[in-house]
Amino acid sequence: MSTIHSEAARRFNDNRAKTTWHDATFWSLRQKRDNMASGLSEWEELREHASQIKQHTVTHLADYLEEFSTQLESRGVIVHWAKDANYFNNIVLDILQSHGVKKMVKSKSMLTEECAMNPFLENHGIDVVETDLGERILQLLHQKPSHIVMPAIHLKREEVGQMFEEKGISTEKGNYDPTYLTQCARKHLRNQFMEAGAGMTGCNFGVAKTGDIVVCTNEGNADMSTSMPKLHLVAMGIEKIVPDYKSLAVFQRLLCRSATGQPTTAYTSHFRQARPGAEMHVILVDNGRSDILANDEHWETLKCIRCGACMNTCPVYRRSGGYSYTYFIPGPIGINLGMLHDASRYSDNVSACTLCLSCDNVCPAKVNPGSQVYMWRQKLDSLHKANTMKKCMSKGMEELFNHPLLYSSALRLAPLANLIPDSLTHIRSLNPWGVGHAMPKFANESFQTMWKKGKLNQNEQKEQ
Repeated sequence: MSTIHSEAARRFNDNRAKTTWHDATFWSLRQKRDNMASGLSEWEELREHASQIKQHTVTHLADYLEEFSTQLESRGVIVHWAKDANYFNNIVLDILQSHGVKKMVKSKSMLTEECAMNPFLENHGIDVVETDLGERILQLLHQKPSHIVMPAIHLKREEVGQMFEEKGISTEKGNYDPTYLTQCARKHLRNQFMEAGAGMTGCNFGVAKTGDIVVCTNEGNADMSTSMPKLHLVAMGIEKIVPDYKSLAVFQRLLCRSATGQPTTAYTSHFRQARPGAEMHVILVDNGRSDILANDEHWETLKCIRCGACMNTCPVYRRSGGYSYTYFIPGPIGINLGMLHDASRYSDNVSACTLCLSCDNVCPAKVNPGSQVYMWRQKLDSLHKANTMKKCMSKGMEELFNHPLLYSSALRLAPLANLIPDSLTHIRSLNPWGVGHAMPKFANESFQTMWKKGKLNQNEQKEQ
């Protein structure tokens, strides 16, 4: 019954010390989130309001996108529409080539990861430089993000320091002090900003009424990416739209508190138009979002504001790591996004959930990712992805519970299972569930037998 995820998780857990550290790191973020939430008496009202705003917006998406694009174009911003990743990548390439750009700096954007933009541009001779520190570290290590907000959080400072030494970014061998490493990275990136012919940002929120592109960062790299190059490109998923500033204020109060336990990000930048002498392009990307909207059971995935709170609280993510998931976005929301993208390809991830629904409880926009995972599990058989052994076990349990005589006989014989040695019940290939778990001991008398003999009534009388 093992899956790709469970096998990858097992390898992740080979290093127990790092697994424990990873678990504790993300649980501390969950605790910070709780502290922030407890400080706002209206927290639950904010969550409900955010959910309603998102529901209203995505069900009136065409109207708000038209208003948004009209506002941008009225100030000279060039708006592009991309129906999928291929269109998006080619639009970006055309813009860069028409301006003779050979190097582009960019701030963090999960949409560009989704569209595999970086390798596409690099294959066409354009150097793409990630400027978010975590993303830059991963780019130099040729790794993918393991978390949507803190992409390199799985790495320890010693690993980063050693890589910086190999790349010539740091010069003091063995100095893994975070402040020193950050200074080295800052110096390294400074020249990249100065040499770049274009800068790209993602978009946390697009305000329809004013045409604002709102970008939230803690490093100011988005500002650097837009203030030095004279060409600014924005990659924006169409679900990022919000109606107005009042709506934006609701999400601003929820986003960072849910993500990192901060009251707000260090930088919240608004871009409405290009600065004098510069040029600004906004690329609105669908890439399957319209199909998600048409999905009666899973359209709420579009309400996600990419805070990562579901990952921070998820016991499976915390102890299996981001790379154990086969979709590029891990954790509860990644399971759902992967299934919506290609259910057959990413169905293994559906098992990476205990259905504790902690993610439902912390999600600031009430996406309810855990409940949606449950619905996906009900569809595995129709997708021909249900595990054969689990199906047989379920069928066996159905027969057992539907036949009282068989059930009673099984109860009487159950204590015989106590005689089976652990060495036989903990064989990974036969019983993956037994790994790390002790087999329960069956009582000599079942509850049913004790009830029939009146033993339970006698105990109750004694207590009285």
